[in-house]
Amino acid sequence: MLRAGIVVTGTEVLTGRVADANGPWLSEHLREVGVDVAHICVCGDRREDLTAQLRFLADQGVDLIVTSGGLGPTADDMTLPTVAEFAGTTLIFDATLEAAIMNRLRPIADRWENVDWEALRVGIAKQALVPARGEVLDPVGTAPGAIMNADGVLIVVLPGPPHELQRMWPSALDAAPFRALLGEDVTAIEQTTLRLYGITEPDIAETLRLAEGELGSLAALEITTCLRRSEVEVVTRFEADAHPLWTRLHEFIQTRHGAALFSADGSTVDDVVARLLNGRRLAVAESCTAGLLGARIADVPGSS
Repeated sequence: MLRAGIVVTGTEVLTGRVADANGPWLSEHLREVGVDVAHICVCGDRREDLTAQLRFLADQGVDLIVTSGGLGPTADDMTLPTVAEFAGTTLIFDATLEAAIMNRLRPIADRWENVDWEALRVGIAKQALVPARGEVLDPVGTAPGAIMNADGVLIVVLPGPPHELQRMWPSALDAAPFRALLGEDVTAIEQTTLRLYGITEPDIAETLRLAEGELGSLAALEITTCLRRSEVEVVTRFEADAHPLWTRLHEFIQTRHGAALFSADGSTVDDVVARLLNGRRLAVAESCTAGLLGARIADVPGSS
């Protein structure tokens, strides 16, 4: 199984001013193409810290590193030159790319007053630097991405804004170096979620212990449990050939816990209640809950 590491850059993410949306998104989409994410690292906008993260992941033996962020026009956006140096290559200026970025920005900048066009030109020129050895991913905003190889580790450099990263992702997957890494037979790592209500985490831990005694080793299943909003969540990840083992485990949990297992498709209690209420009109009267019940109902997509 291919293993990957993700590096999310940005001091605003490191300090918590901005929540990381890219790490979990990339992890899920890498799973869909059969790549297991071993690490998600967050570092600030410092060259030495990013280099340390790249070196750490390479030392862990990952096949792929994906970075997000640090491709903007300002001095603290240092991801591309840092990754290029780590991969043993240099950056070269691409005049065609510079013109394309300017054409993309000009209609916006023309609507603003007091635009410093010289500063804009300098910033765009910085974003038009691309690796001399590697593949460039066309920008979906103003920043191109890139794919480079560093001593056998493929590094995919993507922008930080989530909507740009997600729009660039198909291009990264379709790029020749990424396709070569994945090979011909792409098999998703399966992931299932069971939810139980009215039991504790020690209860499910005991169930898993008993299951191993009855079913044999569960090593082919990566099982994590979490208590969330009074629901015990059991998430299992596995390769396709372990699906029969997961089916037996599911049946074992169902037999042991009965009605406490209310969801086998990842649906939460809120989702189940929303489906039961579908097509009905609802009024909520609450006291001493600060509107919590109404808020939980309204949080379900389509509740209106």
